[in-house]
Amino acid sequence: MHIKSSTALRCDYNMISKLAKETAEPIYITKNGEGDLVVMSMEAFQLREDMHRLKARLAIAEQEILDCVKTYSLDEMDSMLRDIINKHVQS
Repeated sequence: MHIKSSTALRCDYNMISKLAKETAEPIYITKNGEGDLVVMSMEAFQLREDMHRLKARLAIAEQEILDCVKTYSLDEMDSMLRDIINKHVQS
């Protein structure tokens, strides 16, 4: 965990930016000794957002399993897709 003051952010932005990119971790910014902001690189933020979306999709899938929604195996999906492709190729 990296903690820097708002003064460090104002006075040495390049150092904060470099630290964020090198560590790919959030940097906690304090103001008057209290937590104020969190700064992170765009790449780390995008990865974090992607993980949140994936977790949300997994939660939906888990709920569907609990609700006994019909699921398909990989082999079943492969077969269904091949049937669809074959129908379109033949027409």
